[in-house]
Amino acid sequence: MAGRLTKDGIVQAALDLLDEVGLGGLTVRALAAKLDVQPPALYWHVRDKQALMDEIGTEIWRRIGAELGALPSDVPWDAELRAFADVTRRAFLSHRDGARVFSGTYLTDADVLRRQETSMRRWLDQGFTLADVTRAFSLMYSFVVGFCIEEQSVASAPDSQYALEVRAERIGADEYPLVATAGAEIFADPDLRFADQVAVLTDAVGRFRS
Repeated sequence: MAGRLTKDGIVQAALDLLDEVGLGGLTVRALAAKLDVQPPALYWHVRDKQALMDEIGTEIWRRIGAELGALPSDVPWDAELRAFADVTRRAFLSHRDGARVFSGTYLTDADVLRRQETSMRRWLDQGFTLADVTRAFSLMYSFVVGFCIEEQSVASAPDSQYALEVRAERIGADEYPLVATAGAEIFADPDLRFADQVAVLTDAVGRFRS
């Protein structure tokens, strides 16, 4: 069985296992059991859990890059930035704990990084400096990761935990009406909140250009 193992197959099995058990249950030992092999058989491809996380993160980013690579060559910077946010969020939410898995991982495939060259050049041609480009994508990436980690955590919590009426009662809505009322904004439809906040960040990035 070990001789038929491939890195691609291991990574896909790891993604499937992640969806089943979440990040806490994703271990090399559990993955080996899913593949019906002994853990040492996986060490030829992934030496430990962090290496496995790196490969998973690289695969997620590879898929993000492939989708963004299909954008028109003349796509305006703001449309590209919004697409980056939407595609990245969709990729994270497609897997249980997806944002947590990707955060802090090391990209093992240099081609994933090389694909950014075209996008960076396009932004420079639209009046941004390279420092502006890296700042823009770092800002949006950090926002998307944080938003998705929070979104997935809230979604996995018991329904009553974030119910507005429960929250208002716990806070004491009569004495703290502003805090209680803010809950409707904080826990509004995540798609609408995401779009609104991406628009705010995109507007801010537009001010980078001299």
